[in-house]
Amino acid sequence: MSPDPPKLTARHNDTLRQIFAHPLSHNVEWRAVVALLHEVGDLDERDDGKVAVTSGEKTVVLTRPHDKDLGADELVEVRSFLSSLGYRAESN
Repeated sequence: MSPDPPKLTARHNDTLRQIFAHPLSHNVEWRAVVALLHEVGDLDERDDGKVAVTSGEKTVVLTRPHDKDLGADELVEVRSFLSSLGYRAESN
C-alpha cells in the first residue's frame, strides 16, 4: 500500500477540486495547475513551452496552453497523473 500523498494548502486543494470536478471544468487556470504540480513533484519548465513534472517514477509532460486555461485533454492528463500519486478531489 502506498503512503498518503502530502497535504496541500487550501489554495492547492481548490485547484485539485477543479481538476477532479464532474463534469470536466473548462476554467482551470494553467498557473494554478503548475503551482499545484510544483508542490507534488519536481517541475522542469522546458524551452519549448512544455512543463515536465516528475514524482517518484511517474512523469507527466504538458504543453502550455495558448490562453490561461487548460484544455480538456491536458486536464484529463493532469487528473490521471495526480490519481496515480494518490490524490483525489477529497484527498486533503
